[in-house]
Amino acid sequence: MSWKLCIGLLLGLAIGLGCRWLGIPVPAPPMLVGASLVVAMTSGYLLADHYIATHPAHHRNNCGGPSGDTKETRT
Repeated sequence: MSWKLCIGLLLGLAIGLGCRWLGIPVPAPPMLVGASLVVAMTSGYLLADHYIATHPAHHRNNCGGPSGDTKETRT
């Protein structure tokens, strides 16, 4: 397990315990559905980031540069 994940879990646990002990509202969705939504959005973001980072662009030569010209239209 990565150290960032461990720190994140410990920080989340500490915030939850502190909010409960001090009687202040938790800064998170109170329902399991809301918490699941947060987990799903985070997982989707991380999966998309991983996919984009590991798959090269197939149509890069069609992308215009600062002038808007593609490699095919430049002479």
